[in-house]
Amino acid sequence: MLLFYIIYNVVLITAAIILLPFIVLALILVPKFRAGFWTKLGFYKNIKLDHSKKTIFFHAVSVGEVNAIERLVKTARETFPDYNIVLSTTTKTGQEIANKKLSSTVNAITYFPFDFFFSVLSFLNTVKPDKIVIAETEIWPDFVYLANKKNIPVYIVNGRLSPNSYKGYKKFSFFFKPVLSLYKGIFMQTQGDVERILDVGADENITKLMGNLKYDIYPTLNSEQITALADELHLNGCKMIAAASTHKGEDEILLEAFCDLKKTHPSLKMLLAPRHPERYEAVENLIKAAGVSYGKRSQNAGFENNDVIMLDTMGELMKMYSICHLAFIGGSFSKTGGHNPLEANIWGKPVVSGDCVFNFKDIYKFLTDSDAAKLVSSTEELKNHMEKLLDDETFYAKACADTQKIFEQNRGAVDFVINELKK
Repeated sequence: MLLFYIIYNVVLITAAIILLPFIVLALILVPKFRAGFWTKLGFYKNIKLDHSKKTIFFHAVSVGEVNAIERLVKTARETFPDYNIVLSTTTKTGQEIANKKLSSTVNAITYFPFDFFFSVLSFLNTVKPDKIVIAETEIWPDFVYLANKKNIPVYIVNGRLSPNSYKGYKKFSFFFKPVLSLYKGIFMQTQGDVERILDVGADENITKLMGNLKYDIYPTLNSEQITALADELHLNGCKMIAAASTHKGEDEILLEAFCDLKKTHPSLKMLLAPRHPERYEAVENLIKAAGVSYGKRSQNAGFENNDVIMLDTMGELMKMYSICHLAFIGGSFSKTGGHNPLEANIWGKPVVSGDCVFNFKDIYKFLTDSDAAKLVSSTEELKNHMEKLLDDETFYAKACADTQKIFEQNRGAVDFVINELKK
């Protein structure tokens, strides 16, 4: 085992040296690459904790993972009130959402270290975690090896391994098997995920089916707050489509469908939320080209004089679903693999997506077995289904009711993880 990690570190450091010119260039040219760079390298001295208390450390890569573990982190705070709780992310947007949603819950929010032994040791020696919880299937050999050497249990929670990812993992099972053996618990979302990770080399004694943390989300606004939000945006009873987490090529599709629907639904509104901030300017130009009146959320624009509002702020999308009539979830026409539809469903709102949703295949299987969600393969199909949800009140009511059944049938993952941590 020691030889395995020596070889891994030699290869990793050698690769970093070879790629150093490209790394420097990326640091100069790509702002998001610079975010947290020195922290990730091992400079964690800004973290101040009371080490007379035990510490639970959670890691969530980016926005989706932070949203998924939000309730788990808050429940851990209630369950372990005398513990320090530390949360890390990998991305800048993940940091922003973590600070917005969990800064009052946790003791510290930071960046996850690069998987160099010196970076990891600096992190572990600074934070001194007693338990480590990694959201989804993030496997970093140095991190888990050094945590294991310090007798710190590491858990994978909400793990998933898609059939496509499984093929790559399986080819390198000789590499992953010794790493997976070091975890205290590997808790996967579905039985298929369990079977695939076992075939890659996970120990069956520590690998369990836990369900999906994404089903354990709850609405964050009450009816009065929802009404206040609608009033703030001057919806005035108009129906609104939330076009969420759109990627390149999808905004055009949504704008085309929206403009067609406006011909028969003149009061219809749309909230357009690009997935990545660096696309805001390009998306604004597309809205201008579509010829619709629009405003930007960052400028506090409302729908009283606008047909489209571009959501160019962070951390507000979740609550915006509460005032929509239906939601389009992006990343599903762009071959990205889709994003989490449950964030709209939790508000009782039906979802429509493109047919490329491999990132959330199991969730969409549940949803599309009912009318909670619909997958479409063209702009025309998208427009037709949206029109049905706008016009057919009986169908719309059933679709809304079906969203709630999904959560009733699948909740429980948070309690599973908390019970495992109690052990």
